[in-house]
Amino acid sequence: MTVGPPGVPDLVVMSLEPWDDVWRRNQYLVAGIMRARPLMRVLFVEPASDPLHAITRGARPRRGRGLRPGPAVAGIGPRRLWLLEPTKVLPRRVARDGDVRRSAAVRQAARGLGLSGPVLWVNDPYGATLARVSGWPTLYDVTDDWNSAVRGSAESDRVTSSDRYLVEHADAVTVCSPALVERKADARFVTLVTNGVDLERYRRPTDRPADLPAGKTAVYVGTLHADRLDLALCEATARALDGVGTLVLVGPVSLERAAADRLRRAGVVLLGPRPFDEVPAYLQHAEVLVVPHVVDAFTDSLDPLKLYEYRAVGRDVVATPVAGFRDTSDPRVTVSPSEEFAGHVRDALSEGRPPVSGTDLPAESVEPIPTWDRQVALMTKVIDVVGQSVPTPR
Repeated sequence: MTVGPPGVPDLVVMSLEPWDDVWRRNQYLVAGIMRARPLMRVLFVEPASDPLHAITRGARPRRGRGLRPGPAVAGIGPRRLWLLEPTKVLPRRVARDGDVRRSAAVRQAARGLGLSGPVLWVNDPYGATLARVSGWPTLYDVTDDWNSAVRGSAESDRVTSSDRYLVEHADAVTVCSPALVERKADARFVTLVTNGVDLERYRRPTDRPADLPAGKTAVYVGTLHADRLDLALCEATARALDGVGTLVLVGPVSLERAAADRLRRAGVVLLGPRPFDEVPAYLQHAEVLVVPHVVDAFTDSLDPLKLYEYRAVGRDVVATPVAGFRDTSDPRVTVSPSEEFAGHVRDALSEGRPPVSGTDLPAESVEPIPTWDRQVALMTKVIDVVGQSVPTPR
């Protein structure tokens, strides 16, 4: 067992996503903070593996991978980042003590690593149980308004209850969008920390990916999830592009098999997930970038990471009127209602305007693009405040 140095709070992160090659907000922020704080150690708790759910979706079931060292990350020393993937044996509606047992596993892992007084960073609302039983100073980082997502009534009640507890009891709340600032106004301490982008990496010229379809492409990058993606609009757009180009979706496929099959039959190409360091190439070599999102209370709570990534590469963008895209003054972004979306994408492909290189992007004609360096600095300040809180004895 190793024990962290005094004065440097370690982190336990309850994440909504795993630590994999498809980097999202949590990984960019955690990696940036660890580089800035070279003595900090992190236990990154991934979503539990769910063998029963995998069986119902026709996937191969597996147990969670447990506690293990994290992968090599540039600028972060060995054995500073640890990953924990528990196993969800039964659904919550059956095993009502499942979150308590998983919380016990997290606390045991933290003790084994010598994280005696960590700051708890909760991104998954079900981390409320760990916040309650551990007594650790807690930061609640809200990236989605899951209270507005379409769920069964029992699931919605559980998420709402967990979210309410965290808003009321966390030592600080960070949110990713202005809409969430308003929705979480009851919290004691709310800080807006939007998403960002590594501008230098996204603007560095790349080769065209070999698996990007030949001809003109309209590309979407992001997790394919029915809560966000307007599947019917994707099908209609792919059909409208027949003979002009191809609609390509790049990202993890979190869709039912039947929904994915419908997209393919319509002519959509699903490439699946790509490592974060390969994503800029798909954006740079698309003729147009698209955001065929559902517009509802849930998507209005988001701060789409792709807003900054798309703008960074200087390509034309066509988006439904979702938060972020409808608010930008970037002249390359066309906001289109769903009934006109396919036509606008087709027109953009036909026109094929050249991209704007990083060096040619006007400095003052559009609003600045947030960078991860800035967002890391903001989150670090919040963690420092939370770390000064007195742990609640348990």
